[in-house]
Amino acid sequence: MADVVFDQASRIYTPGAKPAVDRLDLEIGDGEFVVLVGPSGSGKSTALRMLAGLEEIDGGAIRIDGDNMVGVPSRDRDIAMVFQNYALYPNKTVGENMAFPLRMAGVDKSERAEKVRDAARILGLTDYLDRKPGALSGGQRQRVAMGRAIVREPRVFLMDEPLSNLDAKMRVSTRTEIASLQRRLGVTTVYVTHDQVEAMTMGDRVALLADGRLQQFATPADLYDRPANAFVAGFIGSPAMNLFTVPVTEKGARIAGWDVPLPRDARATIAEHGVQTVTIGIRPEQWRIVGDGEEGVPAHVDVVEELGSDAFLYGRPDSPADGAAAGGAEDGAENGAENGAENGADTVVVRTTGRSGVRRGDRITLVPDTEGLHLFHPESGERL
Repeated sequence: MADVVFDQASRIYTPGAKPAVDRLDLEIGDGEFVVLVGPSGSGKSTALRMLAGLEEIDGGAIRIDGDNMVGVPSRDRDIAMVFQNYALYPNKTVGENMAFPLRMAGVDKSERAEKVRDAARILGLTDYLDRKPGALSGGQRQRVAMGRAIVREPRVFLMDEPLSNLDAKMRVSTRTEIASLQRRLGVTTVYVTHDQVEAMTMGDRVALLADGRLQQFATPADLYDRPANAFVAGFIGSPAMNLFTVPVTEKGARIAGWDVPLPRDARATIAEHGVQTVTIGIRPEQWRIVGDGEEGVPAHVDVVEELGSDAFLYGRPDSPADGAAAGGAEDGAENGAENGAENGADTVVVRTTGRSGVRRGDRITLVPDTEGLHLFHPESGERL
């Protein structure tokens, strides 16, 4: 086991161009499970390959247990990597696939067999050791690929989107297996995925990257509860946080013609930064649907996603004038949409119970939990 440190680590493919990984700073503890997540092109896979020795380190350093890896060949880093495509030999049995790295390292045959048996028992593959990969399911093949890494007893496990080839149900069960296995083995693990749900459910901590730069490195709970900027807020959560860039008034933050009351500390923070508009973040579960005649953000429901115990409502905030004109005036609806856009509100997502009775086409009134609001700078996107 080992700790891993990215110290201002950079990767630049074309001189003068924007770095693929830009001065990445991460400290990963011994035995920790860390997930690198981000959209396509964020630099997460490049960072993993830099750690593996498959990409050069153009600036800064990467250290494993205090040893600088700059210039150290991949084979000498004592890491094991699990790839997206499994990379199994189809003509070899499961046991032979798992034993292959040990055979290449010159490990004695009896010791190889013992290590393979131990790994197979941990992974539930004992009954499949004599089968070929073609006779296994996708999830079983992924476990074989993991077994091949486990038998090496490396200092660090690296996993590059290992669940991408599995169907949705298999992904859920296999990610649980991987997380449970890592905790039993206690081996430092760096895991790359583009799936934020995967990241949030598996990692001890999550590093969110965008455009080659680290946006936030924190526990899943901290990422969700205190996103460092608007990008993190919009990326973490399914569905994502509602983000509205709206004017600040004497009464609060104006969304679709209604002033959302702001707590005293939020008002003080806004005043301290001297901004006239603010990006306000509201999680789907923070909305409450209120009755007719009550004040709130008026909205028109476009889509209802029924999920059994829960439902998600997707709609557009309307101006009060739009609600009054909804009976028939087309220009009233157009004016309402324009007013909504002017107030920074284009769409809204609401989480409610699966038996709320709200249907597509309904008009509802929403009130947010003002104690749980997230405020971001309207230009930089940084948390206020």
